[in-house]
Amino acid sequence: MRKKNNNAILIKSPEQVELSRIAGQLAADVLTMIGPYVKPGVTTEDLDKLCNEYIVNVLQVIPANVGYAGFTKTVCTSVNEVVCHGIPSPKKVLKDGDIINIDVAVIKDGWFGDTSRMYYVGNPGKAARKLCEVTYDAMWAGIRAVKPGATMGDVGHAIQVVAENAGYSVVRDYCGHGIGMVYHEDPQVLHYGRPGMGLKLEPGMIFTIEPMINAGKHQTRALPDGWTVVTADRSLSAQWEHMVTVTATGFDVLTLAPGEKAL
Repeated sequence: MRKKNNNAILIKSPEQVELSRIAGQLAADVLTMIGPYVKPGVTTEDLDKLCNEYIVNVLQVIPANVGYAGFTKTVCTSVNEVVCHGIPSPKKVLKDGDIINIDVAVIKDGWFGDTSRMYYVGNPGKAARKLCEVTYDAMWAGIRAVKPGATMGDVGHAIQVVAENAGYSVVRDYCGHGIGMVYHEDPQVLHYGRPGMGLKLEPGMIFTIEPMINAGKHQTRALPDGWTVVTADRSLSAQWEHMVTVTATGFDVLTLAPGEKAL
């Protein structure tokens, strides 16, 4: 059984962490598969269908997003100023210079795997590339802060420092989350914060670190579709996401892509 600590955060056993890792690796496989298809002229609907076919027919697992809270697609496709939860559409055609986040979640034997990454469409400009690179670095700064006895404030602060030192802002309206046999569970993982504040980390916790970093101001707004979130000032936004577990000595990333190494 999963046990809870005093803060009601689910602590997973080593065996459960491995089941979570399997699901996380399958989700990472989807993002590796879809990379070559991200190019000018492709629609986000095309990408969604490819991901669905791969998840269902090749990996033979469940696409977790389909039907989740009424969401009808397999992945979220967030292009340029879209912060998160972009809905794939046959009308959204990728063009040279775009940046896009693809966010995927799968279910394997009852365990959720959840990860996202940025892709370049053709040849984005220097400003767009820098935003994506700094966001990746910010995510890893947060991951490196994970260890027993550290706090969520330490994690958020590490991310915030990297982003703000580059002149960017951290989205406040959306955050990472605990994950296991429930898609979104405690704890909430803010991507900004004060050192030493917030929940103390313990071995066996599993959660996502998924900073959304804006080139402009941090404010966002939701579109009328009820899902798509954009930057309020229409500036570019980027996001990366990994699932992380707290170990006895530090952290372990459960969604590394093939060839990706911890920074």
